[in-house]
Amino acid sequence: MSQIETIALLMGVSWASGINLYATILVLGLLNSTGYATLPADLQILSEPVVLLAAGFMYCVEFFADKTPGVDTAWDAIHSFIRIPAGAVLAAAAVGELHPAVQLSAFLLGGTVAAGAHATKAGSRVAINTSPEPFSNWIASLSEDVLVIAGLWSALMHPWVFLIAFIVFVMFALWLLPKVWRGVKHLIGALLNRFRGVGNTRAASTARLPPVAGSD
Repeated sequence: MSQIETIALLMGVSWASGINLYATILVLGLLNSTGYATLPADLQILSEPVVLLAAGFMYCVEFFADKTPGVDTAWDAIHSFIRIPAGAVLAAAAVGELHPAVQLSAFLLGGTVAAGAHATKAGSRVAINTSPEPFSNWIASLSEDVLVIAGLWSALMHPWVFLIAFIVFVMFALWLLPKVWRGVKHLIGALLNRFRGVGNTRAASTARLPPVAGSD
C-alpha cells in the first residue's frame, strides 16, 4: 500500500470504530474475504469466519439498541471502554508492517481519532434523546451505519476522497462538541434541579403535617 492509502486506512478504521465498531469489523472482513479489497497482513484476521460471526451478531444487537431512545445512550456509555481501545488496535494493525515506532504512533493517533468520533456520536445522541419521538434516533442511527460503510469503502478505494471528507468531519466535530457539552451540562443541571425540587417539596409537605394525637 502507498503512504496515502495507509494513512487513509489508519484514519478510516479508527474513525469508523468510534462510531460503530462491529460494523467496521464486519465491513472490512467481508470486503477482504470477497476480494473487493486487500487488507494489510495484521488485519487479515478480520476475515476469519469466527470473527465475522461474532461481529455480525454484535452488529445485530447494536442495530436495535442504537435505535432505542435511552438505551442508545447507555450502550454508548458502555462502549466508551470498547470502541476507543479497539480503534487504537485496528489503527496499529493497519500499519503493522512498518517500523514499531510508526505502529505505536498509529496506536496513539487511532485511539485519539476513535475517541473523537465516539464523543461526537454519543454527545449528539444525548441531544437527540431530548426529543420525545423515536424517529430522530432511527434516522441518526441509520445515517451512522451508512456513513461507516461509505467511509470505509472510500478509505480503501478512494483514499484522497476519504481524507478530504475526514478533514471536514474533524472540523464539524470541533464545532459541534463544545455545543453538545454545553447542552449536556444544561440537561444535567435541569435534572438535578428537578430532583432537588422534588426533595424540597417532600420536605415541606412533611414539615406541614399536623402532630399525631397523643404524641409528645
